[in-house]
Amino acid sequence: MKKHTRCVHSGTYPDRETRGVNTPVFTSSAFEYVDMPHNIYPRYFNTPNQTAAAGKLCALENAEDGLIFSSGMAAISTVLLAFLNSGDHAVLQGDIYGGTRHFVTADFERFGIDYTFVSNEAEDIERAVKENTRIIFIESPSNPLLRITDIRAVARIAKSRNIVTAIDNTFATPVNQNPLDLGIDIVLHSGTKYLSGHSDICCGAVVSSKSLIEKIRNSAVNLGGSLDANACYLLERSMKTLCIRVEKQCSNARRIAEALADNPYISKVYYPGLKNHPGHDTAKRQMRGFGAIVSFELNQKAGPPEFVRKLHLIKPALSLGGVESTICAPAVTSHQKLTGEERAALGITDGLFRLSVGIEDSEDLLSDIEQALSAA
Repeated sequence: MKKHTRCVHSGTYPDRETRGVNTPVFTSSAFEYVDMPHNIYPRYFNTPNQTAAAGKLCALENAEDGLIFSSGMAAISTVLLAFLNSGDHAVLQGDIYGGTRHFVTADFERFGIDYTFVSNEAEDIERAVKENTRIIFIESPSNPLLRITDIRAVARIAKSRNIVTAIDNTFATPVNQNPLDLGIDIVLHSGTKYLSGHSDICCGAVVSSKSLIEKIRNSAVNLGGSLDANACYLLERSMKTLCIRVEKQCSNARRIAEALADNPYISKVYYPGLKNHPGHDTAKRQMRGFGAIVSFELNQKAGPPEFVRKLHLIKPALSLGGVESTICAPAVTSHQKLTGEERAALGITDGLFRLSVGIEDSEDLLSDIEQALSAA
């Protein structure tokens, strides 16, 4: 099946009682165990609604198995702790999601885990590998500067050393990029974003091979980051429209990025679809679309606080990936927990904005941005 068809049909739990076309919501938290092939329990990540949502994402990511979590950070922290023990070392791309970076800097030391943050360049990642490196964690496109990592190159480096690789694929979505096909071992998503797509669910997801998912599941059961049946149902329902939503969002984002690149109030635009983006050629090789996030920096002619207050259609809000367009300043939202020095080293300025482009008409969105810039 093609991706649009997989979005609609894959993973659906067959309703043999009423012949309904949707997966029923199984609200039970207690399941009989006598004469059952295995025990079913929400914390075991194996209820019908959990497996239905995971099955749909597996079909979209070409994965053997997957798990649905209560948040993106529950998925990320569980994966990292599943493969890292005291005395181990991790190599992580430096410009990853702020929550991921804060988890590493706040908790790895007390677990006795060593780590190295590096650039998104494969050569730097390879140089950082040690004898006790157990996992390489990357994010492409990265949050919020949309840096592009050569996924195949990282996978080759890791496989030659028997190191597990994991990627946060949230910004790309399975519509635009399938890292497992490029050699990566584990793919993670903050399902709160594009997978749910309507700004009303908090969830995360991990997909991989059956053997690696079983190892992750063993940690997940103990850490307890499972998702309830109703939220799983909403996630599965939302993924049915993932392709058509993301394709429209990507089309809008490209139109907006090209227009903002010529705006006199904007000093820099970050978007992999622009030919002057340093990762443009790599993105063309490994992505089918360039994503729906556009980041940009205001010049000194426009004040950041005044700009967001003047927006009418685009809402200044946390999170991203919804059908409605939202905008945020990473310095005071996603990367707020980093020090000023850390943000500066990553290139995150106070005038940087991350625009999550929705499915509205692109001309309406551009008009809103332009009037806000002029007023600011």
